[in-house]
Amino acid sequence: MAFKGLSPIVYGGREVWPVIEGGKGVSATNHASSGAWAAAGGIGTVSAVNADSTDENGDVIPQVYPQKTRRERHEQLIQYGIDGGTEQVRKAYDISNGQGAININVLWEMGGAQAVLEGILENTKGLVTGVTCGAGMPYKLAEIAARYNVSYLPIISSARAFRALWKRSYNKVPDLMAAVVYEDPWLAGGHNGLSNAEDPREPQDPYPRVKALRETMRKEGVSEDCAIVMAGGVWALREWEHWIDNPELGKIAFQFGTRPLLTEESPIPQEWKDMLRTIEPGDVFLHKFSPTGFYSSAVKNPFLFDLMHRSERQIAFSKDQTADQSVQLGFGGKGAKLWVAPSDQEQARVWMGEGHTEALKTPDDTLVFVTPEKRDVIRKDQTDCMGCLSHCAFSSWKDHDDYTTGRLADPRSFCIQKNLQNIAHGEPVDENLAFAGHAAYRFKQDPFYSNNFTPTVKQLVDRILTGD
Repeated sequence: MAFKGLSPIVYGGREVWPVIEGGKGVSATNHASSGAWAAAGGIGTVSAVNADSTDENGDVIPQVYPQKTRRERHEQLIQYGIDGGTEQVRKAYDISNGQGAININVLWEMGGAQAVLEGILENTKGLVTGVTCGAGMPYKLAEIAARYNVSYLPIISSARAFRALWKRSYNKVPDLMAAVVYEDPWLAGGHNGLSNAEDPREPQDPYPRVKALRETMRKEGVSEDCAIVMAGGVWALREWEHWIDNPELGKIAFQFGTRPLLTEESPIPQEWKDMLRTIEPGDVFLHKFSPTGFYSSAVKNPFLFDLMHRSERQIAFSKDQTADQSVQLGFGGKGAKLWVAPSDQEQARVWMGEGHTEALKTPDDTLVFVTPEKRDVIRKDQTDCMGCLSHCAFSSWKDHDDYTTGRLADPRSFCIQKNLQNIAHGEPVDENLAFAGHAAYRFKQDPFYSNNFTPTVKQLVDRILTGD
């Protein structure tokens, strides 16, 4: 018995429940979780971001990059992405057993995003119902969807962003736009679409923002059959009862990103699942250390604290003496020729006395102080870049034209590909980035998960459909 007011929608030619599995990149969502979600009658989402491939024994094939140049490693990354995504979609479709629907999710800011997406769709014709895509402004999404005759579901975080996409591209392919995903920039896990006009410390109520989105869609002539998917912070449908069958909002569906992490079929390692049960309110932090330049939400852990402290050990410098920067840093080598404020010179001496003896330049004419060991890790990770983003602040890689952003590599960031691959494949959770939505603390509070209970995807979907 479904929750009051919730009814199936027609998607991909069949009736499905309007509950969508969020596609979590780099192996945090795979065929097992998404196929099971579709088999339960919902919309499962295979992540097409660095998806795993397996060998004849079913073991994950490590993604290694022995090539000498970034461009060669980038081409290898694209091939890994196509091969892995293709395998994951085929397996998910088999598991779904003709029920629900299978979507794929891709980040537009991913390196080689278009090539990966097109390669997977070419190899999986008839298996993928729709493509969700965000993290950037994916103008080409409609054109690609039309070429492969699949639905597309752009992910946006404001009515303004949707209008820009619609005006430039989506109005030309209106019939294939199955839904618009509103991903709340203060509540969702992963990368978040906060604009410069929005305060990351001041969350806004999603209702007026989604109402404004529907008003914009209506003004632009978008069909009422095109649902809005609420994503970010969604835990129990009864908390969203006033959204269902609400004429102001029109057709509504709901995306669950965090809750599917803690299921039997979820591919994340057990240590990560165990950690989710310990999260307290406020433990998920909206930060801007990602090399994408986007804000993103992750669990506060030693890895994230290290990034915070690294940026705190930061002073401004000038190559020439100024009224404010009137003393030379004076620690020998290149540092002796840099001018800093007297108070910053004293602070730098303190940090160096604590072992943070290496001063690394940032693109903003500042220096960050790190240990020699941390400097070596940063330098190696920058050197090993395989081009996983379209633009990377950490390594200065760009996936087109002259293959460089033209800016100094930023030591305040980190290699996101390395860290997400590490945590997804069993490396210590505390030493890597752990994405989660801001409602993750509810695992500890929800009686459904008491006594270390871990549901199957079917049990979770059934629970969600009751409203809890």
